Amino acid sequence: MVKVYAAKTTVNQEQAVANMVENAIKEKEKSEHGITAILVPEELKGYVLIEASFSEPVEQIIQSIPHARGLVKGDMGLEEVEHFLTPKPSVTGIIEGSIIEIVSGPFRGERARVKKVDEAHEEITIELFEAMVPIPVTVRGDSVRVLSKEEKEGE
Repeated sequence: MVKVYAAKTTVNQEQAVANMVENAIKEKEKSEHGITAILVPEELKGYVLIEASFSEPVEQIIQSIPHARGLVKGDMGLEEVEHFLTPKPSVTGIIEGSIIEIVSGPFRGERARVKKVDEAHEEITIELFEAMVPIPVTVRGDSVRVLSKEEKEGE
């Protein structure tokens, strides 16, 4: 039975620890360590999730890796980490009236107000502050950064 183990790491070193675990298991045969997957969830700071058949080889590998603080006691089932495996829409957390900054594309660095959010297509319609004439522009949700979640006036 495959279980998921949480390895505690130094915050902001999760990806480095995951890469070192990957390099360590490449040196051994799969039958020796039983590790089948490594996951670094963005919203889970300070932890790397490792899917393996049993914990002993995982503990041995973790001990030799810098920034790895050890294995959390106990294990998890796959259903407990399933929500990390499904991607969230890039427009999550963006609401109409929010002030955003465009981080990529031809309008990079511009600030704008959100006029419409299209979750199905992961796009938002915005109006640029610096434009002479307010023209609605549609951009991808992952190309913006929310500066403030202000509501529109009158709501």
